[in-house]
Amino acid sequence: MRGAVATALLVAAAIGWARTELASASSPDIRKGQAIAKRLCARCHDVGNGESSLAAAPPFRTLPQKYPVENLAEALAEGIVTGHPDMPQFKFSPAEIDALLSFIDSLAVQAKPGNAGKR
Repeated sequence: MRGAVATALLVAAAIGWARTELASASSPDIRKGQAIAKRLCARCHDVGNGESSLAAAPPFRTLPQKYPVENLAEALAEGIVTGHPDMPQFKFSPAEIDALLSFIDSLAVQAKPGNAGKR
């Protein structure tokens, strides 16, 4: 139990730090998160501006509209588990979580009105 609490605190601190990194859409964390997303998630989820190849897999750019991004940190730390067999189980390190959330947040920032084409 203590380990889970410590992990949650570490993730919360990483999220706070990641928010400051979002000032630059080309930050190393965003690039690292994008690379992780392309490597592990892009088979089913769209990680850019298109549509996901699997209808049940939401495009990453829509995740911040559906969930507070910081709520995804716990799922990423504990291992994402879904009720369908197509979704593999992933468990990410705090650094990987920080990078993925930075990337997802960068998509949300870019999707806001007036930010079209700012990549």
